[in-house]
Amino acid sequence: MPGFADLGFTAFTTTRQAGDYALASAEPAASVFGRWTALMDALGARRLATAHQVHGDRVLEHGDGWAGWLRDTSGADGHFSTVAGTAMAVTLADCVPVFMAHPSGIAAVLHSGWKGTAACIVQRGLDAFTRRGISVGEIRVHLGPAICGRCYEVSPEVYAAVTGDRVSQPTPVDLRAVIARQARGAVVTRSESCTRCDNDRFFSHRAGDTARQLGVIARLI
Repeated sequence: MPGFADLGFTAFTTTRQAGDYALASAEPAASVFGRWTALMDALGARRLATAHQVHGDRVLEHGDGWAGWLRDTSGADGHFSTVAGTAMAVTLADCVPVFMAHPSGIAAVLHSGWKGTAACIVQRGLDAFTRRGISVGEIRVHLGPAICGRCYEVSPEVYAAVTGDRVSQPTPVDLRAVIARQARGAVVTRSESCTRCDNDRFFSHRAGDTARQLGVIARLI
């Protein structure tokens, strides 16, 4: 992923080949939880933060007073941490994984579908950095694999909620383009991979998949 490794971060989106990370998967629980355990072992992280995702704009902030795998069940779609040894993950299947990092070692990862984008969750993520005196222009943001604008047609109501513009019929919308505008001032890069166009590589809700991939960011040192 561009612009993250040189800051000391591991950041990536898993692929179909890595398997399903949905906790509601039809697969045996041992298989799914085994993937999560293997992921944490591979990362070498002391902590892994996840949450019950609700397509909102809440971003959890994680300190260092814990270890192991944390799953917050109160509902959140973003994670933020200033502490080394912390991995954070969101589940995805068309929604945009938003990775954020700063040279000081601070990081965040967000799950931004149309509802999260309409609620401007990316601003909540940026706010977590700026509250610590960091300029927006110093924050690196990467928008990972997600459904592309050609494949994502939405109702007039959803289009208006996401873009602020009015249309009279179902219209395609590019969530990554909208999020990039919302993150104006930050250093923004984006993947060109589409979860539906590249359905052989990624799970896609619109293509009929019930499985989920992960967006993961970790600072280990």
